[in-house]
Amino acid sequence: MRPSPVVNHLSPDDLQRRDPVIPRVAELLRPYRRQIVLVLVAVLASAALTSIVPFLVRAVFDNALFPLDGSPPDLGLLGWLVAGMCVIPIVTAFIGIGQNWLTSTVGNSAMADLRGDLFEHLQKMELAFFTATKTGAIQSRLANDVAGVRTVLTDTATTIVQNSVTVTAALIAMILLSWQLTILTLILMPLFVWLQLRVGRRRQRLARHTQESLSEMTAITEEALSVSGILLAKVFNRSPQEVERYREANRRQTRLQVEQAMTGRTFFAVVQTFFAITPALIYLVAGWIITGSSVISADTLTAGTLVAFTTLQGRLQMPLLQLMRVSLDVQTSLALFRRIFEYLDLEPAITERPGAVALDHDSMRGQVEMRGVWFRYPEPRELSGTVTRDRFGDTGVRIESDEERPESSGWALEDVSIVVEPGQLAAIVGPSGSGKTTCTYLVPRFYDVTEGAVLIDGHDVRDLTLSSLADAVGMVTQEPYLFHGTIRDNIAYACPGASAEAIEQAARDANIHDRIMSFPEGYETITGERGYRLSGGEKQRLAIARVLLKDPPILILDEATSALDTETERLVQEALERATRSRTTIAIAHRLSTIQSADVIFGLADGRVVQQGTHDQLLADPEGLYARLYVEQFSRSSGRRSPYDDRRADVSL
Repeated sequence: MRPSPVVNHLSPDDLQRRDPVIPRVAELLRPYRRQIVLVLVAVLASAALTSIVPFLVRAVFDNALFPLDGSPPDLGLLGWLVAGMCVIPIVTAFIGIGQNWLTSTVGNSAMADLRGDLFEHLQKMELAFFTATKTGAIQSRLANDVAGVRTVLTDTATTIVQNSVTVTAALIAMILLSWQLTILTLILMPLFVWLQLRVGRRRQRLARHTQESLSEMTAITEEALSVSGILLAKVFNRSPQEVERYREANRRQTRLQVEQAMTGRTFFAVVQTFFAITPALIYLVAGWIITGSSVISADTLTAGTLVAFTTLQGRLQMPLLQLMRVSLDVQTSLALFRRIFEYLDLEPAITERPGAVALDHDSMRGQVEMRGVWFRYPEPRELSGTVTRDRFGDTGVRIESDEERPESSGWALEDVSIVVEPGQLAAIVGPSGSGKTTCTYLVPRFYDVTEGAVLIDGHDVRDLTLSSLADAVGMVTQEPYLFHGTIRDNIAYACPGASAEAIEQAARDANIHDRIMSFPEGYETITGERGYRLSGGEKQRLAIARVLLKDPPILILDEATSALDTETERLVQEALERATRSRTTIAIAHRLSTIQSADVIFGLADGRVVQQGTHDQLLADPEGLYARLYVEQFSRSSGRRSPYDDRRADVSL
């Protein structure tokens, strides 16, 4: 028995230990170092100017209005001091405007970089990741989680720096005025810091649970309000249950939001109350000092000093409160950053090897070989707050395969060896779950083999560049995917720079041009979500036109004519005959009548190749898999009973 592949699972705590969050957030801001330096200069200038005001206030009282030497008020000095007190707020206001513009630019740019990096990274992930993860969960991390850290990137960093500088400047000024009163003001700060850390840890846990709940809500919305979800709910009259499912998730989200909002409110109420009564305590202590009831000397405690100190105290309290609130916001955002970095830390299972070779399409022969292939589907990756099983079996781009989720303990393919020569039409037949679709997924490296090798023109596909491999292999699936856009855009997706003439020629070759021109808007007709405005045959022919425009040397057809009426099947079959000319084609056959002219037919059962040959050769063996399947299908289509119907009544080809 072959060994199973090793799957590494990293928990959020493992990721945090391996790569701390804060340095990685700082790395996001590295490209904007110059702007950040300007922000810091603006913050320092604003804090320095603001710290001058209390000293001007003291000078107004002690030198201009009530000189300590008993002389009359100095109106000239008073005018200069008042002018300074008026100019400083004006200057700091202009500095603040520039600072806000810089921080907004830096923060939003960094957030755009993060969002772009995350989307780019998700594009590199292997197919297995998307078949095991809800599309709504992915969308939630890309939208909700990134949006949740916006404040941290746009405002929080500047707020921390600005308030830290303001608090530092205010403390220095307060100490210079009266270190004794400063101690009284800050006596309970260690307790507040300890309480704040405890509240922050709880807020962080709540933030993680809240985002997980929001992710689940997004997934429910994506499932239930997609065209497929709405259709399914209406067919089975499940709309009331879907509404209740959403309401329950909504109620949970509301409870978490309220709990998160209320966490720390009592703490901040206590802090604000203390700060509010501190000036009164300062006045009381000042009275003791002035009357000689205190050991503190009253020589330096003038009226101006007392007014300046309480002014500074007011300037200190607001930044301290903001720092505490921001600290909680940062700890909350760290939970969101960890969820984002958890995706960014996922290594794609399908990557290019160093020195990968690019296929030259002009010189490609198109030979495809599977040499001793063993394959087991990988286990789903474990992510925090990610549901790995889709409610409707729909994970965005629908992949029609009854072999997507085999038992994790079993092999999907066992020692499969086949060769498709250049230009041949090779067909793969077999009962449901035999491994047909799995074989076709290994050629373009949607998955990597567990053992053995898949080769194109003698090159192991793992040694080829992903870009050249993708260009070399085209695929038409049983249910093609069309995005919400025009018919022209859907066809041109394979070759964005294609001319209108090339697009129309591909449509003609796919037997869909005349049908397109019958629409009032022709090639500008909107296909609708996933092409639901078109019939199954029309969507299939558009998919064929798309692959014809791509013109790949190797073509894979995954039951491309199943579930079509006779006339539509004829049109699609004619299009497929054009598509298979002068290129290597691998077709999973639904109707055996469509592959009678195949150059070679491979029969699969239980993940093994049990037969190989032409239609006539395989039909000559009445006990073989192909002959039995052929007789059964013929019997069903003609209405006559086959002796094989009792043994294999549920065969799907």
